[in-house]
Amino acid sequence: MIKNNILFAFIVAFTSIVRGQNLYFPPLTGSTWATTDPQSLGWCTEAIPPLYDFLESTHTRAFIVLKDGKIVLEKYFGSFARDSVWYWASAGKTLTAFTVGIAQQEGLLHLSDSSSHYLGKGWTSLSPAQEGRITVRHQLTMTTGLRDGPPDSDCTLPGCLVYMADPGSRWAYHNAPYTLLDKVLEAASKQNFNSYVATRVLSKTGIRGLFVKSGYNNVFFSTARSMARFGLLLLNQGRWANTPVLSDTAYLRQMTSSSQSLNPSYGYLTWLNGKDRLMVPSSQIVFRTSLSPSAPPDMYAAMGKNGQFLNVVHSQNLVWVRMGDAPDNSSVPFTLNEDIWQRLRTVICTPPVSAPEATAKSTLAVAPNPTTGIFRVETARRSQPYVLCNQWGQVVEQGPALPLTIDLSRYPAGLYWLRTAEESTKVIKTNFSSP
Repeated sequence: MIKNNILFAFIVAFTSIVRGQNLYFPPLTGSTWATTDPQSLGWCTEAIPPLYDFLESTHTRAFIVLKDGKIVLEKYFGSFARDSVWYWASAGKTLTAFTVGIAQQEGLLHLSDSSSHYLGKGWTSLSPAQEGRITVRHQLTMTTGLRDGPPDSDCTLPGCLVYMADPGSRWAYHNAPYTLLDKVLEAASKQNFNSYVATRVLSKTGIRGLFVKSGYNNVFFSTARSMARFGLLLLNQGRWANTPVLSDTAYLRQMTSSSQSLNPSYGYLTWLNGKDRLMVPSSQIVFRTSLSPSAPPDMYAAMGKNGQFLNVVHSQNLVWVRMGDAPDNSSVPFTLNEDIWQRLRTVICTPPVSAPEATAKSTLAVAPNPTTGIFRVETARRSQPYVLCNQWGQVVEQGPALPLTIDLSRYPAGLYWLRTAEESTKVIKTNFSSP
């Protein structure tokens, strides 16, 4: 067992180093950041202006897309510029969760510790026994059991922190227990919260930002590029290039995986895509949907009020950032995140996988196309191996030789690519029959 654990740790470390070598990281100082032409990626550049029009119409101030760490899209709206500073709102929760992981890595705390060990007795209005059962993990997962409703879910005073359920038995999006994680980190590290974040994260990544007190809340402010840097750090499994920032990969996996069964779309202060159920702030309703159906299943996100978004997709080496205001006043505007993905999918019109593009001599032909399910494949080279990928480059079918027919009935509507070693062709799956 020990040998297996050592081997696994080696594989994880080696994979992180290889990924770091494949990703670009901008210098820690200055404004230099390598770019990639979207046309060179095979993206549909004609879809970029409509995306920007939508972003502007929804009060966006900054939008950045990274591919392999390089900037592919970067757009600022109105008077907002590259060096303009904006707030992260609740997207800063993911930065806090990342920092908690560093503190645990340093042996300063454990997630199973009672929060009272750091906040002192009487930080809530609960009985000593009830209060003692709330742990740091419960604060990270929104499962403290404290009442999250009015009059003020941001209030961190003991009189506002009232018992509603046993810890771990109820999921509720509650700002106050999250905000108190700052005090947990200060007590554990014996440092000011901003100082600890700066020395452990910001100085190693070139992120320029600061947590600022706003009422009861502690809100992170930075430029859009600094938010993109944090996304790149997450994409590289907690390493900035080959410099470890959070090397506890087990914690990172937990942070970006379902942290409890009540709301599987929530990790450690991080929203997760690809799950079959979703709970939202200020509600106990369980929705039978994923976070962003149009996004890749492995996407996870830091999300905040008025559409402060950081989306990370490991399978695509993709990060995107959106800052600004939003058409509605919801705590976390999920719909806007999904609307952006729908339009971004039209821009990323080819799967980011390494395969030759179709040539003028391609013999591949499919019919009907679009198809509602079964389509025929015609080619002069049927004996060649093939793969069928979805729009995000994930293989859904493959084989040693092309079949006469392929059935897409069990797969969602969208764009697919049929590829061989020498040629490729698009296949469009629709839910509607042709007239």
